[in-house]
Amino acid sequence: MKRTICLLLIGLSMVTFTATSQVKPRSAKAARNKIARNKKIAKIQYGTASFYHNKFNGRRTASGSIFSQKKLTAAHNSVAFGTWLRVTNLRNKKSVIVQVNDRLHYRNKRIVDLSKAAANKLFFRSGLLPVKVEILGKLKPVAKAAW
Repeated sequence: MKRTICLLLIGLSMVTFTATSQVKPRSAKAARNKIARNKKIAKIQYGTASFYHNKFNGRRTASGSIFSQKKLTAAHNSVAFGTWLRVTNLRNKKSVIVQVNDRLHYRNKRIVDLSKAAANKLFFRSGLLPVKVEILGKLKPVAKAAW
């Protein structure tokens, strides 16, 4: 009788132990991801812009599309792919509307990386430029009508 009770207790403790060991505690990474999903992205951001090097022309971007220096595209770290941005040169007030199709390196201090076509519209001659970035949304913006 005592032997049966001991075996039963040992069996129950093993079942309890295996059941509790399979429950994974919430990780710090999961908590960070939840915070990142709930974080509001500012509609207007100020920072430094740069432009893509020619070596990336023809390569795949993070969104899966093929990068072209002739298209008006950009790389941004906190905005969803396919989002339209208005990037304004703070030195001469020229602006261009681009679509996000890539990501920057996570250690990069710049706010946006532009294609050559977008950089040329901003009269971007040097390596870095102070810019204002306005998030326009997922729908393609309508061009202003000339009155």
